[in-house]
Amino acid sequence: MDLGNLPLTPLVSLIAGVLILLMPRLLNYIVAIYLIVVGLLGLFPQLAG
Repeated sequence: MDLGNLPLTPLVSLIAGVLILLMPRLLNYIVAIYLIVVGLLGLFPQLAG
């Protein structure tokens, strides 16, 4: 299985969903980190690669 071809967003969403199911208190942190990362990638697209 080649992980280089997987899109990042669905993988991050899957991991975040599993973590939220296991530990619901993490929801605030996961959403905050996601929004920060998306915001940074929107402001600085060269960070995405």
